[in-house]
Amino acid sequence: MFVDCHTHVFHPRIAEKAKMKLAEHYKLFCRCKGTPDDLLLRAGRSGIDHCVALCAATSALQVRPCNAYAGYLQNNYPEITAFGSIHPDCKDWKEQLDWLRSFGVRGIKLHPDFQHFWLNDPRLFPIFEEAQKDFIFMIHIGDSLPPEKNPSCPYKMAAILDAFPHLNVVAAHLGGFRQWKYALDALAGRDVWMDTSSCMKEISDDVLKAILKKHPRDRIVFGTDYPIMDPQDEIDALQRRTHFTDGEIDEILSNGTQLLFG
Repeated sequence: MFVDCHTHVFHPRIAEKAKMKLAEHYKLFCRCKGTPDDLLLRAGRSGIDHCVALCAATSALQVRPCNAYAGYLQNNYPEITAFGSIHPDCKDWKEQLDWLRSFGVRGIKLHPDFQHFWLNDPRLFPIFEEAQKDFIFMIHIGDSLPPEKNPSCPYKMAAILDAFPHLNVVAAHLGGFRQWKYALDALAGRDVWMDTSSCMKEISDDVLKAILKKHPRDRIVFGTDYPIMDPQDEIDALQRRTHFTDGEIDEILSNGTQLLFG
């Protein structure tokens, strides 16, 4: 089964507003509608069978509705695995984890830059301790600021892996959006998944080659960052930049099956 492990979908009522926020932060144009139906239409055209839809609450007040939407997606779209959200300001995070479990949601998205906390915030540690048994964490890593000034970075992620060796983590954007040289140093080769989302337009050839050489290919999963990118465009870009054979591209597309259902 071919899986897109990194997408964002929104209720049609708020999709345009959410896309505007994404575009404003990253100075990028969102090519797609940002709705579940549009995602699955485009995924099907590109040969992708299943998608991971990520939700991230930007405040404690948004955790409950965000997780309610994840539960809705999980139970109404068989081709979607939904990830919910937690925020360190959320006082009832244990109840939220139980709620996610009850709805069959097995993943949590953290985006420190959007959620306005730091990845090394000690308030996250008991959440990691409790959730590491039965949740996958998709964690955004990196941005334009240097690591010491950025809420997330490959070194902060590496420290989390040291402290919680059983944590099942996808380090998004090949371990560090716009911080790939640090991802090569701190994360490549470690026991962590990496996804390919939002990398192919910016990462340099030499660093891309080095990461792919150092990190096991069976621990790399495909991601588009839909609605910013179209699935077929990202498959084409991945093959063009990596020079992978058709069989190797199929392997990357299939690795998400092991991540989600292995």
